[in-house]
Amino acid sequence: MIRALVLSTALLFTAAGSWAQSPVAEPSASAPAAAPAAPKAWNSLSPDQQRVLQGYQGKWDSLPADRQQALAKGSQRWISMTPQQRAGAQQRFSQWRAMPSEQRQVLRQRWQQYKSLPPERQQQVRESFSRFRQMPPERRMQLRQQWRQMTPEQRHHAAQGMRGAPPPRHVPR
Repeated sequence: MIRALVLSTALLFTAAGSWAQSPVAEPSASAPAAAPAAPKAWNSLSPDQQRVLQGYQGKWDSLPADRQQALAKGSQRWISMTPQQRAGAQQRFSQWRAMPSEQRQVLRQRWQQYKSLPPERQQQVRESFSRFRQMPPERRMQLRQQWRQMTPEQRHHAAQGMRGAPPPRHVPR
């Protein structure tokens, strides 16, 4: 169970930073290509959306259609948030912007790995993460330290153990 929590936590902690700026999933090779997004006229946005996106007004028509769609969707999501949710989103975005670009790229990749999991596996990861977050801070730190001290092979075995393979024999402390 500890291995499951550590792996789940590692995956979600690394993905958490990217939630403030959710990347668009790339279509898989077996999935049919989606139709390209149609450009969205600035005037088709609600007044609230225009207010949220006012910094884009002058360059809106030059943005790719898929970027326009993503911004419109994000602005609608922002409008529907409570003040507490907005404050949390702003804090996460600030943390995201403060990260080195290499770290943001790793987080994007890990987010894509998470999104590529089957829905049941994603649910398991979310439940493990929830259990981890409910642990006392001292226990969470202990588990993080355990994970950091594992060799890559031990981490791999721990990850495989979550999928039914036997766990590693020894985890250094």
